[in-house]
Amino acid sequence: MSERKMVDRRRVIGFGAAGLGASLGMPAIARAADSVVWKMATCWQKDAPGVAANAQRLADTIAALSAGRMTVQVFPAGDLVAPNQVFDAVSTGKAEMGHGSPFFWAAKDPAFHYFSGVPFGLTAGEHAAWLATGGGQALWERAYEPFGVLPFYAGSTGPQAAGWFKREIQKPEDFKGLAIRITGLGAEVLKRLGANPVLLPQGDIAAALEAGTIDAAEWVGPWNDLALNLPRAAPFCYMPAFHELATALELTVNQAAFDALPDDLKAIVRAAAQATASATSADFTANNIIALPMLVERGTVVKAFPDTVIEALAKTSADVLAEIGESSPMAKEVHPAFILFRKKAVAYAAVADGAALAMRARALAM
Repeated sequence: MSERKMVDRRRVIGFGAAGLGASLGMPAIARAADSVVWKMATCWQKDAPGVAANAQRLADTIAALSAGRMTVQVFPAGDLVAPNQVFDAVSTGKAEMGHGSPFFWAAKDPAFHYFSGVPFGLTAGEHAAWLATGGGQALWERAYEPFGVLPFYAGSTGPQAAGWFKREIQKPEDFKGLAIRITGLGAEVLKRLGANPVLLPQGDIAAALEAGTIDAAEWVGPWNDLALNLPRAAPFCYMPAFHELATALELTVNQAAFDALPDDLKAIVRAAAQATASATSADFTANNIIALPMLVERGTVVKAFPDTVIEALAKTSADVLAEIGESSPMAKEVHPAFILFRKKAVAYAAVADGAALAMRARALAM
């Protein structure tokens, strides 16, 4: 399949949307002719596959459900604030909304990591279930409450890639001295195994990998990685990622602005977030399905880490999580709740999703 065909397919699957609205500089709601106009700051470049379109879709859904009474203007990364300032912009009211992922703000409280996803954590469906009915949403809201921010689940990228490597990873020792672009808890785990994590912005990753400035790079998954041209820079793509089984995206809302909304518009914001979360997860799944064979056609070798590597990653990840779980009062609450839900989810997956996928694979191989 050509890249042109993939783009055309993505227009169908990706639910592209046009921009809406105008912005006012007030931190709470702004009214003109009985309308509400908000700003949404995002962490994403305008053309970032999946995330940018889905932030816009969320804004468009709010406008449609409110029959135009509420409009949201979406600002790509850097247009209103830098990507790493989105949470602060929502907290202070510079923007009433933000679109990102909780681990971006984990320096404020390490407990935030759990709401994005942690090494060997939950799948997308399990994470959504933990938030919706497993007590995760209440913990998330308490974690953000001191900052005047209200969080909403906005979907998932699904299983990510562990990264693109110039050479194979056959044993844990192969991480030693490896310069790899990676963020979050995955970076901490690999650092303890001897790697040298490097923080690079999206636009610099492929060039650094191609030039040999770094030896490996982790970004998202087949769809997004293909858009960055990572296949041209490294031959080995390891899937799935140990550190991001499914990274959760979030809609953040300034609490004071939300409280000032009438009840029907509050309900619309909640409904739009929920609807967009489902569409976002479907968007990533569908386009990753399309992108994977395109990687293979380009000569990419798609591999899984060998058992000895997984064992080392698992042990080190457990140590990191145990430390995170003791790192703040909020983390001490979230960690045991998350671990308990994960334990139950693993038991269920063994006889449900995991068993079903294994059974399907055997059946189709016969």
